[in-house]
Amino acid sequence: MGPFSIFQFRIPCLRWGFGGQAQSAIRGSCMMKNLISGLKYSEIRNWGSFRLFHSAFRIPKSAIGKGGFTLIEVIILIVMAGILLPAIIVPFATGIMGSQKPEMATKAIYLGHQRMEEMTKFQYSDPTLNPTVLTAYAAIPGNSGYEWQWEIALVDNNFNASGSDVGYKRILVRIKDPLNDTYEIVSVVTRFP
Repeated sequence: MGPFSIFQFRIPCLRWGFGGQAQSAIRGSCMMKNLISGLKYSEIRNWGSFRLFHSAFRIPKSAIGKGGFTLIEVIILIVMAGILLPAIIVPFATGIMGSQKPEMATKAIYLGHQRMEEMTKFQYSDPTLNPTVLTAYAAIPGNSGYEWQWEIALVDNNFNASGSDVGYKRILVRIKDPLNDTYEIVSVVTRFP
């Protein structure tokens, strides 16, 4: 069958309450029964056949491959896709862009620890650990997009900035990743007796 079904019946059957051939012709269609039962005999006596347009979605025994889609169903599908696809794609695209973030954070922290180890390998009194104000960001060689800066400051036993040397130096290393997020690593070097 195509996108519609043809129901044929004899007009006299209508006088006896849809018995016989008319009853079997419209058995599966409640919509057709309601349509016919609401009309007077005089309105339908000259009808020889009815055409009932149907969709595979409304008739459970029909296969979509045989029945196809109606124009209304296609339009509704396009409208719903236009509403739902942006709601699905935007978070998905954001998630894809953010999937690199853990890797960047790990690399930035690794580079910060590398710089910290280079500085803490020296003794407290070594000139490399002389107090230094916070440097400007500098590119990290061999790691494009990553920058670092550091500071060495004298601190007291509560790790607050101190103007005098009481035996503690705080080393701060700050790393900036390609997305301009910063990570800080702090270490304290002490004077051994």
